[in-house]
Amino acid sequence: MSRAVLSLGSNLGDRLAHLRLAVAGFADELVAVSSVYETAAWGVTDQPDFLNAIIVVESDRCDEWAWLRRGQELERRAERVRERHWGPRTLDVDVVTVDDVRSDHPDLLLPHPGTPTRATVLIPWLQADPDADLPGRGPVRDLLRALPESEKAGVTRRDDLPLS
Repeated sequence: MSRAVLSLGSNLGDRLAHLRLAVAGFADELVAVSSVYETAAWGVTDQPDFLNAIIVVESDRCDEWAWLRRGQELERRAERVRERHWGPRTLDVDVVTVDDVRSDHPDLLLPHPGTPTRATVLIPWLQADPDADLPGRGPVRDLLRALPESEKAGVTRRDDLPLS
């Protein structure tokens, strides 16, 4: 059995519909789904705000590469165009963790290297899985607690935007 944490994000087009497309694409494997959160763009900041969510999925048919390929297929279905690194996108599906797998392959870094410092991932992940642990880094609640309040303040829960 393989258990993965996937981060979903969208800041172009019908952002909520894109997130729902991703959730539906993993429907048979869903273990947990966070609420939707709205955040300012990170990295390249001259772009629209993002909607973000975390899903936890399990399957005995998927390894880390299969989770990545499935996420990329959903990005294609959402007509994602990769014009610049950290640029705007219809859908972004990042593999955050897969069990305790470690990977330094440039196409699949695991655990996802930005995770410990990104409230946009940690806050929804902790909501979806209160006992979450980032392999090699410890409890997600501790990582979140260590972030500056300014990082956490920019992540707004949007209960008016249900994923189902």
